[in-house]
Amino acid sequence: MEPEAVLRIEIPQLKVFKRGKVRDIFDVNEHFIIAATDRISAFDSIMPNGIPDKGKILTQLSVFWFNFTKDIVPNHLVSADIKDYPNSYQKEVLAGRSMLVKKTRVLPIECVVRGYLSGSGWSDYQKTGAISGVKLPAGLKESDKLPEPIFTPTSKADFGHDLPITMQGVTDKVGKQAAEFVKEKTLAVYQAAADYALSRGIIIADTKFEFGQLPDESIILIDEILTPDSSRFWPADKYQAGKSQPSYDKQFVRDYLLSIKWNKEPPAPPLPPEVVKKTQAKYLEAFKRLTGKGVL
Repeated sequence: MEPEAVLRIEIPQLKVFKRGKVRDIFDVNEHFIIAATDRISAFDSIMPNGIPDKGKILTQLSVFWFNFTKDIVPNHLVSADIKDYPNSYQKEVLAGRSMLVKKTRVLPIECVVRGYLSGSGWSDYQKTGAISGVKLPAGLKESDKLPEPIFTPTSKADFGHDLPITMQGVTDKVGKQAAEFVKEKTLAVYQAAADYALSRGIIIADTKFEFGQLPDESIILIDEILTPDSSRFWPADKYQAGKSQPSYDKQFVRDYLLSIKWNKEPPAPPLPPEVVKKTQAKYLEAFKRLTGKGVL
């Protein structure tokens, strides 16, 4: 039998600290438990039905990458094994789709890094020849590999879209030392991950990271990292510059919503079974290629 999508994490007697678009967060003394549901969002709306096992794929891929990059920059992961959680949180609903993490003060920026010219970066480049104040060579095509990866941060909006900011904008928000640290670590983590992913047949065109500050003021990597929700993953064997690329993400969902001419206003329409299955298959394929494992 096909697994059902988990749309909400409900644990009797335990209060959810915050529900995001995809994650439900529980406050556990000096830690949080971040649980990824199977909700999926597109065009800033949450779809009424989810993608079965999506939360497990996102969580287990993040755990893989947190372990892969921990020597480049420390991160917030304490454990992804529910046996390490406080007794009242050792619940089957959290197994495989949650992480016990350190609490931090979240830095108010999204640390975006681009290795290829795509999405909003391509739009900005066509208009200005630059992205987030970073000037690029003339004559680049859509999906071209950039001469080197670039740091193109955005603001962190509570509502609506994040907006591009320059490096000076990052410095204004978090200070010079923190700004230089997150830029350096963003580029280093991306490069290590992109090199590894390419060896597994996947191009990481771009991605975004979040950082948080511990009480001792050290800065660590937080949230999710290098998943199909936070990155553009392209199959390397199908890559061809000069056009948009097939990808391992929720593009099927966006394409379906565009095809039915949904006005992008809530409530979002339900996704048909074939769109759910195709999206699930793409997420799962990316996970298996990158980790060499199936979802637990």
